[in-house]
Amino acid sequence: MPMLQRFRLLPLILTLVLTAAGILLGQWQTGRALEKEAITRQMTLRQQMPALRVQQWAELAQLPQFSKVLLRGQFITQWSLYLDNRPLNGVSGRYVLMPFRPEGSQQAVVVMRGWQPRDPQDRNRVLPLRTPEGVVEIEGSIRTQPDHVMQLGQPDAIRPGVLLQNLDLSALAAASGLTLSPVLVMQTSVADDGLERAWPRPDAGAGKHRAYALQWYALSVMTVIFFVVTGIRRGRKQQTKT
Repeated sequence: MPMLQRFRLLPLILTLVLTAAGILLGQWQTGRALEKEAITRQMTLRQQMPALRVQQWAELAQLPQFSKVLLRGQFITQWSLYLDNRPLNGVSGRYVLMPFRPEGSQQAVVVMRGWQPRDPQDRNRVLPLRTPEGVVEIEGSIRTQPDHVMQLGQPDAIRPGVLLQNLDLSALAAASGLTLSPVLVMQTSVADDGLERAWPRPDAGAGKHRAYALQWYALSVMTVIFFVVTGIRRGRKQQTKT
């Protein structure tokens, strides 16, 4: 029996489209997994290196992400900011951010100081924040930006103590009048401020992406199998009728 009698053109086109889509999506998920695994290797390598004492503010922007650094200077306490909707171990909370002026510099870098829980009675209330006074030394790692969450509605105007969904460094610089580094420092050193520093790893999820990739590849295979099996059955039915 001729092949075209077994397999119709429209189902063939749909099968090719679905198969190609599944392969492309599987490759995309595989690529995402490779990116996360590369981040893991970078983090492991740079976290094994000693912290670099930064003397010049401009050095921060030149350091690769996840580099460990030591900064000596003062927190600019009047410009505390909060990134909302950042749960930790299933508890609702927010990240505390604050500009930090390195000693001998007129410029500043935003430090992600730590995590604090949300007030269960009033989600918009900010809990009291303890900040070390005077010149202090902190250790942390370079980050290009904090994790992003879905923005619901228009973001609030930047002002001291504001609750934000995501951080816009250029907007913060414009509102505060500070000259800010284009990178952030995620504080890892211990401080008596009541904040948690069990930061989520940005490399998490490689296994999840590989699982998604396998599902998409499996969908492509099942689509082809379904098309071939139904075509063969259709051919047999036509042969029986004749």
